[in-house]
Amino acid sequence: MAILIQLTHIMADPSKLKYRIDPDEPFSGPHQTGHVATSGAELPEAGAAMILVHGRGASAESILTLADDFDEPDIHYAAPQASQFTWYPYSFLEPTDRNQPGLNSGLQVIYDLMTAIEKAGIPKEKIILAGFSQGACLASEFAARHPARYGGVVALSGGLIGDSISPESYTGDLEETPVFLGCSDSDPHIPVERVHQTEEVFNSLNGNVTKKIYPGMPHTVIRDEIEHVKKTIINAVRS
Repeated sequence: MAILIQLTHIMADPSKLKYRIDPDEPFSGPHQTGHVATSGAELPEAGAAMILVHGRGASAESILTLADDFDEPDIHYAAPQASQFTWYPYSFLEPTDRNQPGLNSGLQVIYDLMTAIEKAGIPKEKIILAGFSQGACLASEFAARHPARYGGVVALSGGLIGDSISPESYTGDLEETPVFLGCSDSDPHIPVERVHQTEEVFNSLNGNVTKKIYPGMPHTVIRDEIEHVKKTIINAVRS
């Protein structure tokens, strides 16, 4: 695995970002000095790319092991590392201000990584944004706050962030980006109602949403979810 990019910025006020990145005023926080672990095809030869966002207490290298399950040789995988292995300190169901500056810092990391991949020659419509648990929440929030035609959005056991969700707070067009939401009906960390609310928002943003709720599934990733993600990867590579 290689180090892809080192991220540094001038400090910005979290209240000014409001969860949508300003390219002219990048945010700096705890995650901007983290590394990015990579695997799969090198960027110049890759047919598509996937940004993988790890969960609380995990690492960039640990979520990259999913690439072995996806088994697609023509994709570049990139996984950013959160400071102290946590993107934000409290539950994703807390008011967003409580999870600053980690939340804005994590959103900036995804923006910078996606920009770097685009500059390397892979367009947004061939970049899949995926995450598990806390990483799924961060990836979901980024896609909903920065809608565009992506190669795909994948939230495995996660959902949009905040103590409440108002669909009218999210504007833009995902242009029928494939969106996969997979979660248990009894996940101890992710209320199933939040997954339903996340689906509603992504539908309102013109996402092509597939939601799978698995009875009794523990807080993990299962084979059926892997198969859904593999289809998204194949479509992104071949499009």
